[in-house]
Amino acid sequence: MATPPESHPARLANRQSRARQRLGYLLGKIASDAPAPASGSAAAAVVAASAALLQKVALRSDKWTGAESAHQRAEDLRLRAEELIELDSVSFLEFVAAQRSGADVESARQKTIDTPLEIARAGATVVELARMLEKNGNRNLMADSVAASILARAAVATAAMLVEVNLVGSSEDSRIDEVRRLVREVSASADRPGAPVRASDSGRVRARSGGTDRQSGPRTSSGGPSGRAGGHPGSPRSR
Repeated sequence: MATPPESHPARLANRQSRARQRLGYLLGKIASDAPAPASGSAAAAVVAASAALLQKVALRSDKWTGAESAHQRAEDLRLRAEELIELDSVSFLEFVAAQRSGADVESARQKTIDTPLEIARAGATVVELARMLEKNGNRNLMADSVAASILARAAVATAAMLVEVNLVGSSEDSRIDEVRRLVREVSASADRPGAPVRASDSGRVRARSGGTDRQSGPRTSSGGPSGRAGGHPGSPRSR
């Protein structure tokens, strides 16, 4: 007897359940004593979450002609960041295996540098897109654009730190210059004035819910400086 097809609500519920399982699995692994996933995967996950916020803003910015393009860019960034969550973990574990076997150690080490570099690049692009949506997107979702930028800047700083840790002893490598430039650029973007915020509820931005013309209670965002960590000299970060 054929199994009847799932209804749309059932498919949606299953997708949401799988998504929760993936997130729970990632957080559980990060919280474990396993060497990976760790900070690189966490930074990539933050980039993915930031891009997802921008997808929401773009979808609810139907009056802006650039909304569809912005949504596509945000989706591409989110999907690539999701891939980088896994790639960062794999690259570190491959390096550990190469060290143990003594084969292709330098090639494996390069991957532990290039993967967080790509995470930093993706995060910087999210910051750039967030600025665009701050200026042109739905004013009622301004807090979401700002939050995406704050989160992505932290991810850039984290990924850049990992590049430098894994390049210790290679101060002339051009990738150090690149990640430092990315950190400077995203930090400078935080100091530039964005689009004017609609004053309401003691100056806090009101976020839309339901249809694009309805408003709900205030939503605020805040951010802080990211930290730095050390690594084992001459090799990628030790875990």
